[in-house]
Amino acid sequence: MTLERPASDPESRRAWRQGLGVALATSAYGVSFGALAVAAGLDIWQTCVMSLVMFTGGSQFAFVGVIAAGGLPAAPAAIASASLLGVRNIAYGMRMSPVIGTGFWRRVAAAQFTIDESTAVSLAQTTSRARTLGFWVTGIAIYVGWNLSTLAGALLGDVLGDPKAYGLDAAAAAAFLALLWPRLRHRQPIAVGIAAAVVATMLTPVLMPGIPVLVAAVVAIIVGWFNWLGVSEEPPDEPEDVAERVGLP
Repeated sequence: MTLERPASDPESRRAWRQGLGVALATSAYGVSFGALAVAAGLDIWQTCVMSLVMFTGGSQFAFVGVIAAGGLPAAPAAIASASLLGVRNIAYGMRMSPVIGTGFWRRVAAAQFTIDESTAVSLAQTTSRARTLGFWVTGIAIYVGWNLSTLAGALLGDVLGDPKAYGLDAAAAAAFLALLWPRLRHRQPIAVGIAAAVVATMLTPVLMPGIPVLVAAVVAIIVGWFNWLGVSEEPPDEPEDVAERVGLP
């Protein structure tokens, strides 16, 4: 018989705090998308439907950026760029499958919320309960906040002026750094992060949106797989809830 931990345990509270904090930062960035989309020629309804259905910030910005530069004739390139950036969500889905669990409708619902932020918050937790909670709290909170802020940005775009003046484009990056920083304690994760960042930075000016992200992901996998610049380390401790179930001290 296994005992479920109460919803008020420290790990669950931390998952709530991190999920809502990341959601707040990311949702604020939606104002920028709404304003830029309208400025690129989309109307308010088209902008809002894109956030409701597509709901992946990088792909949305890539689509709007290409449309803004090339107009309607650039639509095929815009779709291709957005699709390439969206490919990463497939990898997220495979990684999050054990966290989500079984059940057709559960998985269907989770597919809409499997994004960078929900995956990052979930994997930052130390127990299975907290990982599941972090995923759902982050995904749902961002979905609601992102769509509300998209509407606000689309309605107030002309009043707000240049969204970058408010620094909203740095909010999501800052939230990711806050999640990543505690994991950078050994040479191996630092090596992976640096290698991927260097490759993405070098390729971004010369390749279409989406490809640098995919290449950087491949580089990260290679560096991690061969343990370049890494050292042999003790295996991580089992999460506390797993240890309890198998009778470990």
